[in-house]
Amino acid sequence: MSTFRTLLAVAGLAAAVTAYGQTADVGLVNMLSGEVSYVSEGAAAKKAQAFMKVRQGDRFTVAAGSQVRVVYFQGGRQETWKGPSSFKAGTQQSDAASGQPAEVTTLPAAVPQKIAMVPELIQIAKLGRSGGVAVRGSSKQPKLTAEQQAEVASAKSTYEKMRSQSPADDITPELYLYSVLQDYLLYDDMKPVVDEMVKRQPQSSEVQELAAWVKDRTQK
Repeated sequence: MSTFRTLLAVAGLAAAVTAYGQTADVGLVNMLSGEVSYVSEGAAAKKAQAFMKVRQGDRFTVAAGSQVRVVYFQGGRQETWKGPSSFKAGTQQSDAASGQPAEVTTLPAAVPQKIAMVPELIQIAKLGRSGGVAVRGSSKQPKLTAEQQAEVASAKSTYEKMRSQSPADDITPELYLYSVLQDYLLYDDMKPVVDEMVKRQPQSSEVQELAAWVKDRTQK
């Protein structure tokens, strides 16, 4: 089994254990700044984290001067909330308790399910760099079938369209393309993608993890 598949299996098992007995994931926090907290059913309030999964019924509170962006997996609705505001996560969109989303967009159909993989990809990057698995260096880029090449080309086209329509600090387009390229272990192609993420969100520790993972995989 390849290193990546081993890490993917470990990350997937960890996610399954974490989710056991909890309501289904309906979305993802793909941008956060300032003070944002949330309450899940039967649990105490916690500080929201960037790239955390969102479950149906989660209640978010966004403090003044703070903001959070949530993308829903079903339907691809993406909402940006600025504080002071509060909302409850539904299955395909949020229910406002106070305030209204400052911006609402709909992502292309192919994007939400790839975005859903982001927490696992971040976990893979952390596991791969923890010292427990040898990951430095990469072999020759894999040869793709015509169908796989078409999928990658389509993803790059979708990325360019999303990038032209997204705010400067929104790395959803890059996360989407990163996920597709990771499926085929195209690490050389991922290098400019993570560079773009770092440029747009330089303070994000999660982005730095992804960038370091790709750097390790492409060092000869």
